[in-house]
Amino acid sequence: MVMRSPVATAIAIGVGLIVLLGYLLPLPVLDPIRRLFLDWSIILAAVAGLVAILNLFKAHWRKISSSRERDYYSLFFILGFILTAALGLLFGPTDERVRPLIMSIQLPVEASLVGLLTITFVVSAVRLFALRRSWMSGIFLASTIVFLLAGSGVFLTSGTSQVIKEVLAALNILPAAGARGILLGIALGSVLTGLRVLLGMDRPYSE
Repeated sequence: MVMRSPVATAIAIGVGLIVLLGYLLPLPVLDPIRRLFLDWSIILAAVAGLVAILNLFKAHWRKISSSRERDYYSLFFILGFILTAALGLLFGPTDERVRPLIMSIQLPVEASLVGLLTITFVVSAVRLFALRRSWMSGIFLASTIVFLLAGSGVFLTSGTSQVIKEVLAALNILPAAGARGILLGIALGSVLTGLRVLLGMDRPYSE
């Protein structure tokens, strides 16, 4: 591991610099090399995703075949996985016969997850306020309840005044601003992580 670490670091820094310079500098020599490296990274990411899916399938299969504690909910995952993979391989992911079937399952699952996430936020806010009893936890609890009620549409009736509508419209802008702030933080964190890898400060590939 000690002998291979400098070589892996040099390769990572070299590839990263070539891809970065290919984006920043209009050099015809770097563009095909950059595209080749990006194609290789896409293939590696696809293989890594396939390995992760097979590992998840293996974990659920182990739960079903276990003689001690069998988890029969894993059977639904395996059946759904096999059905989805078979339909995707036979007809393709963009087939008009497959998309409505997948979306009719995916959309209710996503709605259920969002509902569970909302309940989790409310319970977490209440527990945080009960434990901390600080003004920050109180603001978090109040903002959670206000945005939950504003997003539910209970204030939007036929007799709602224009002032309340404008207040609700202003409140609906705040989540979008918060989401943009989170995306900016993720982007800055990704840039910082990339710079640390390029400078050799972080070596995730050597573990």
